[in-house]
Amino acid sequence: MCGIAGIFHYETVKPVDPKRVERMTDALAHRGPDGSGVWTAPGIGLGHRRLSIIDLAGSPQPMPSADGKVMIAFNGEIYNYRRLRRELEQGGAEFRTGGDTETILAAWQKWGPRCLEKLDGMFAFALYDLEKRQLFLARDRLGVKPLYMARLPGGALAFASELKGLLANPLLRREIDPLAIEDYMTWGYVPDHRAILKNVEKLPAGHFLLLDHGCEPGKPVQWWDVSFAHRSKGREEDLSAELLHLMREGVTSRMEADVPLGAFLSGGVDSSSVVALMSEACANPVTSCSIGFDVASVDETDHARKVAQLFGTDHHERIVSADQFDEIDRIAGIFDEPFADASALPTLRVCELAREHVTVALSGDGADEAFAGYRRQIFHAREEQARAVLPRFLREPVFGSLGRIWPKADWAPRPLRAKATFLSLAQQGEAGYARALSILAPEQRQALFGDALLRERGDYRAEQPFEKLMQNAPARSGLDRAQYADLKFWLPGDILTKTDRTSMAVGLEAREPLLDHRLIEFAGRLPHRQRIRGTTGKWLIKQTMERYLPNDILYRQKQGFVTPLAQWFRGPLAGEARAAASSEYLTGSGWFDRKALSRLADDHIAGRSDNGRVLWQLVMLERSLRKLAPSA
Repeated sequence: MCGIAGIFHYETVKPVDPKRVERMTDALAHRGPDGSGVWTAPGIGLGHRRLSIIDLAGSPQPMPSADGKVMIAFNGEIYNYRRLRRELEQGGAEFRTGGDTETILAAWQKWGPRCLEKLDGMFAFALYDLEKRQLFLARDRLGVKPLYMARLPGGALAFASELKGLLANPLLRREIDPLAIEDYMTWGYVPDHRAILKNVEKLPAGHFLLLDHGCEPGKPVQWWDVSFAHRSKGREEDLSAELLHLMREGVTSRMEADVPLGAFLSGGVDSSSVVALMSEACANPVTSCSIGFDVASVDETDHARKVAQLFGTDHHERIVSADQFDEIDRIAGIFDEPFADASALPTLRVCELAREHVTVALSGDGADEAFAGYRRQIFHAREEQARAVLPRFLREPVFGSLGRIWPKADWAPRPLRAKATFLSLAQQGEAGYARALSILAPEQRQALFGDALLRERGDYRAEQPFEKLMQNAPARSGLDRAQYADLKFWLPGDILTKTDRTSMAVGLEAREPLLDHRLIEFAGRLPHRQRIRGTTGKWLIKQTMERYLPNDILYRQKQGFVTPLAQWFRGPLAGEARAAASSEYLTGSGWFDRKALSRLADDHIAGRSDNGRVLWQLVMLERSLRKLAPSA
């Protein structure tokens, strides 16, 4: 795993200062502590920081092709590179290294942009063809690896694996995009269709961008998508056998490394399945890493320990305090953009533990999105059944009225928390699912925003791109559309961003075998009944893994990492809440209403309401804006 950066002059072919590219890559040193390199030619500069995983000494970057006509800076891993290399050698390609990077160069020279269809892996790379005088930027199918881009004065495009690589370029303007504030306060992260700074964008997952000197950059081209438009036929036994084959392929293909390799193990279905299949494929004990908490109600180490004992792993665990609030500034620095998923804190801890023992760790990310493992997906499927029965002219007045008057009862048993369900049923399916996934609904944001942000936001609402994504999904049902949006919007924006940044912050490569694209495409074809059965999601995975894992692992309630935000902001972080509510970074611009923020903090601290999650959003936003200020 690595970090890449570069500069491309698209208006006129100007020299690129190698020191400027070096400064950008130095900002990404945590992604590649094992080596660095810079290459420049008229109008182009590529930089690279390397974390050595395969062909440890033989694949420095930026790397030229065998004939010297193409250069590449590559972040990621190509899991099928050996098979692809044999195919290319049969066509006359020559190789000088034993790694996967050179395979991309040869594939480009043979197939051009279509080479992406041949690559099985996670990647973001910049490839410059000296003969065609073209820059080719590409990102993997599901967005495991990131790529930021920014237009600079003088007709140049800068790019980097993280925003901090662009921030190292003195020509980048640090102007906050107010629409990104709207997006962030809705979702808790800045989605991939936007960035926190104006003139900065992210190359979308499954897209490429081809640039020529003398031409304005065009729009990214989509080269891959997942479809939910077709259904697999056949017996459950046959589908289960196909699923197991694909899961094994996904795991074993990601076990190739020339450095120590292990796995994250939470004791949940997905990470336990990965460890089970790794143990099946490996002659030696798998290295597994877990963290637990000193609060019994959120600690899962017993489950992880049970799985570790079942498969005889070399297990490492660490109990950490639930009070990790001293890491606020570090987290803000790791993510650059505001990021309010509080599970980033324990994820960083497990990455730190894993890095003490391995350089590569396999995770269980992706199965919930693809196989309907989230409760919100199950609830949405049921709501869609209700919408199909009840006409809209009845739903809006009845459920809308009930939702508006029903008390918010986060403290109550789940069946009594009806307010959100009523409000969702009053809307169309796409709007209802957006409300279920968002942190703050439109009316809540309206109450917090100041006049300046309301004016600059205009008619835009953060839900609009999400709802449009669902409406245009290649899908047949409401559940299909919800899962499609989770894979295209939530997964790259939240889950994969969290895993990439926290793992790379400690020089650890994380791999996601359950995001193998063949497995995702299989999931898109599954009948509903093989995804959800009653109140059980990921049905076929759980049925398939019964031969490996006990039922109390497979069918226990999903938990995930939990951070006690409410307690923090009524205790040791009460001062932070008040400070954020009065911070000039939030209120001085007119983006937030000072009185509304103070009331939000005071009500929470006094115990009149639970605003812990929103206060965490505000604190992380304030920290990010402080770091992104022009004087930072």
